[in-house]
Amino acid sequence: MTSRLDAFDLSPSISREESERRILAAQRRLVHLRLFTAGLVDSNKIGPGLVVLFEGFDAAGKGGAIRNLTGGLDPRHVRVVPIGPPTEEDLRHHFLWRFQETIPGRGSMTVYDRSWYGRLLVERVEGLIDTATAKRSAEEIVEFERAISDGGVTVVKFWLQISDKEQLRRFTDRESDPLKSWKLTPDDWRNREKRPQYLKALEYMITTTDQAHAHWDLIAAEDKRYARAAVLETLVDRWVHDLERRDYKVPKARGNDYLK
Repeated sequence: MTSRLDAFDLSPSISREESERRILAAQRRLVHLRLFTAGLVDSNKIGPGLVVLFEGFDAAGKGGAIRNLTGGLDPRHVRVVPIGPPTEEDLRHHFLWRFQETIPGRGSMTVYDRSWYGRLLVERVEGLIDTATAKRSAEEIVEFERAISDGGVTVVKFWLQISDKEQLRRFTDRESDPLKSWKLTPDDWRNREKRPQYLKALEYMITTTDQAHAHWDLIAAEDKRYARAAVLETLVDRWVHDLERRDYKVPKARGNDYLK
C-alpha cells in the first residue's frame, strides 16, 4: 500500500538566485514581525508567543531550514531547542513534562528541532508505546497545543518530506564528508530500514493532530533551496494569519520585504 506521503509531490525546485531573493525577503519580514510582537516597533503592545517546530526524516534539512529562519533574527529574540531522547528524569514524568519550561511566554519565540511528536514517531515505531497509548498521547498533544494556543502562543508545525532515494544520497554524502560525518549515526541507518513503519506512524500523527489551532504544513524538501524559502514564507503567512485572528493590527511589509 502506497502512503500519501510517499506520493507527495517532491518536484518543486527553484534556482539559487530565486532562493536567495525569496529567503532574504522573508527573513526581513520575519525580523519585522518578531520586533512587532516583542513590542519594539510599530507598537508597544506585547504580542503572542511563537512556537515553530520541525519534524522530518533524518537528513531532510531541518537544520538548514532552522539556520535560515533564525539567521536574520537577533539571538536575544529567539530560542532554539534541540530535542533528543528523554532522560531518566524525563521518563519519571508525563511525556510532555520536559517541554513545559521552553514554551515561550508572550512576546517570545521558541524553535524546536524535533519535538513532542517523537512520542508518536520514534517511540511508537520502536515499540516503546502500544497503540492504545499512542491514541491517548495524540489526544493529549492536541489538548496541549490547544492549551498553549489559547494561552497566547502561535503554533506552527513543519514536516519536511524527502524521498527514500534522496535520503540515501544525502547519507552517502555525509558519510564521505569529514565535516558532516558526525551527523550520521548507526541509528540513522537503522531507521532507514523502518521507513514503511515511520510512514504509517506519520500518517496517523498528521491525521490526528492536524488542527485549526496547530496546523501541519508539509514541505517538499527534495530541493533544499525550495524548502528553505517555502518554510520561511509559510511561517510568515501563518504568523500574520494568527495575529490577525487575535485582532492585532499587523504592520504592512516595508520596502522589499517578502516579495516573491
